[in-house]
Amino acid sequence: MDCDLTQGNIMKKLLKFAFPIMVGNVLQQLYNVVDTLIVGRFLGKDALAAVGSSYTLMVFVTSVILGLCMGSSAFFSIQYGKRDYDRLEKGIYMAFLMIGVVTVTLNVLVYAGIYGILAFLRVPDEVAPFMKEYLLWIFAGIVATFLYNFVANFMRALGNSLIPLCFLGVSAVLNIFLDLYFIRVLMWGVGGAAAATVISQYAAGAGILIYCVRKYPEVHIRKENRRWSQDILKELLGLSSLTCLQQSVMNFGILMVQGLVNSFGAVVMAAFAAAVKIDSFAYAPVQDFGNAFSTYVAQNYGAGKYDRIRRGMRDAVLSAFVFCTVISALVVGFARPLMSLFLDEGSADAVVVGIGYLRIEALFYFGIGLLFLFYGYFRAVNKPGISVVLTVVSLGMRVLLAYTLSAVPGIGVTGIWISVPIGWFLADAAGAWFYLKNRRILENY
Repeated sequence: MDCDLTQGNIMKKLLKFAFPIMVGNVLQQLYNVVDTLIVGRFLGKDALAAVGSSYTLMVFVTSVILGLCMGSSAFFSIQYGKRDYDRLEKGIYMAFLMIGVVTVTLNVLVYAGIYGILAFLRVPDEVAPFMKEYLLWIFAGIVATFLYNFVANFMRALGNSLIPLCFLGVSAVLNIFLDLYFIRVLMWGVGGAAAATVISQYAAGAGILIYCVRKYPEVHIRKENRRWSQDILKELLGLSSLTCLQQSVMNFGILMVQGLVNSFGAVVMAAFAAAVKIDSFAYAPVQDFGNAFSTYVAQNYGAGKYDRIRRGMRDAVLSAFVFCTVISALVVGFARPLMSLFLDEGSADAVVVGIGYLRIEALFYFGIGLLFLFYGYFRAVNKPGISVVLTVVSLGMRVLLAYTLSAVPGIGVTGIWISVPIGWFLADAAGAWFYLKNRRILENY
């Protein structure tokens, strides 16, 4: 079931490995979309605005954990490519402890700072009670997020992308069922939507952990490998901390944009909440294709197969371009019916705002698709600092332009939407330059 990406047909192996990851993220986005759809339809636009704004915050908080897990995964892939199983075991042990401590610390901090968070995000008074209730529930799922993502990233590092998909699929179905039951039957409101998500997260996290312990001897860490290793910690931190910083910078920028969106009121908040879910769902497959490509590059980097990395990049860019072109056409053409899924006839003004957002963003999906490939490549070749630079370029320009353009009379909230693709393509240009420079270094290694 594990996939060795260092040999065989590049495109066939890459797509075979990437497909379950892509489907998995589509499932994850699907149950996020269902959350939004059910809340928007049954609880109204204020509740929808609260859930949407909370989602942006949760993505920022969990991005720290996800970044550490992704960075550790690059370490696991490199050791697997080298067939150095002792270092792999030591890395698993130290990474689990390190990320576990960070997870618990984050959980304590977000509960302690919940009122400050609401103030920072400039949440309108009519939305604040809904958002507070949602956050008190949803923050309880941070540990589950750690468990699932750590194990899933470990398994993908060894080439197994199918089993994480299975557990995520069960979680998605469970979440949809619980959403409907808690909201429509028990009438729990936004707290019910959050509780459904948390229960589903723990089901996936506990399930995949039990499976991994039973099926993978690598996680049965031998006594001699359960000890401190300064070299391995340094390598893990080098990969994980910068990947974590990259994820955090990216999502902090998005959080700042969310605060700006909130300042335009509940209508724009509701439109943004729905449109972002559609947006994320649309390009989720290419995001995970970038993560799969990172595993491919890391295994070949560990094995010293640099020509195979170069040929893989060419094939990956072509695949991303084809996918993004098709998805862009679909989202632009169906923007209105997509927005109408989330908002009823009484929210026509929010639908119009959301359509404007989608038609601007969707035209330029290849910009974010190419950026995800660059993120994956630089993480895999042990240069995660470049990913941080690309994120700063992309998000820094997005935030700067969003605040500047939205203040111009006649542009307003549209300025926030325009800033996004500009940031993508500036980061792509920087990524292409770094890639060409780094490729020459690898080929002369």
